[in-house]
Amino acid sequence: MLSLALMISCALFCQSQSLTKLWASDTILKVPESVLLDTKNERMFVSNIDGKGPWDRDGKGSISLLTLNGKIINPEWVKGLNSPKGMAMVQDFLVVADVDSILIIDISRATVVKKIGIEGAQGFNDITATKSGDIYVTDSKTKKIHMIRQMKSSLVLDSLKGPNGVLYADRTLFFVDAGSFYKLGKNKERILIAEGMEGNTDGIEQVDENTFIVSCWAGAVWLIKLNGDSMGEKKLLLDTRNEGINSADIGFDKKNKILYVPTFWKNNVVAYQLK
Repeated sequence: MLSLALMISCALFCQSQSLTKLWASDTILKVPESVLLDTKNERMFVSNIDGKGPWDRDGKGSISLLTLNGKIINPEWVKGLNSPKGMAMVQDFLVVADVDSILIIDISRATVVKKIGIEGAQGFNDITATKSGDIYVTDSKTKKIHMIRQMKSSLVLDSLKGPNGVLYADRTLFFVDAGSFYKLGKNKERILIAEGMEGNTDGIEQVDENTFIVSCWAGAVWLIKLNGDSMGEKKLLLDTRNEGINSADIGFDKKNKILYVPTFWKNNVVAYQLK
């Protein structure tokens, strides 16, 4: 049973956190959906859907390369993709969820070197990887989460409502599903951490062992503090819905506590300082 003192401490922590806008990149990106940081090389990858719709197989999608200060180095670092969304890094490769294929990009050559398909896949959305190279990917169309190990896929979860963001951290798989935030327990138990967010929950980032940030595509960003075995505390950090600014699959710099938000239809990335 969680102590009252700890519950109060968690609530006060959430209340004290806030975001301050630092900068916004140029608006020449093409429907940016996801941000992935490469802090070692002081840059970020941004996936661009472009095209007519978020699930089109039209070859108009791309990956942009930006500095951590928002300068666009190359707006089409890799192009000819379909509707790329979530990304992860595995060693020297960038792994990208692209509708019904998982793309393996050789970062040094900026070239797609392999495509991995899963039978029946319709709408790959977010992706995360373990240190050993296992890949987890959500399929928002079929309402499933898959794992890929050594190029072979297996089903992790099905019969979900609207799976999107996934994050593997602290030997645990975290995921969002239609407005709620979960972690995967033993025997594939779905453990609810927080609920009551917008149904279009999108990206997940970890601030520290017990603190996470969850974005909702419509334009809301939530801070969630874990409370042991109890439901987590949550706070609305950012709300740009009335301005018509989306907040898709976020990126986060843990060291400097900077949040990077891709704005989808507004065609840029906005950075915020977490205080």
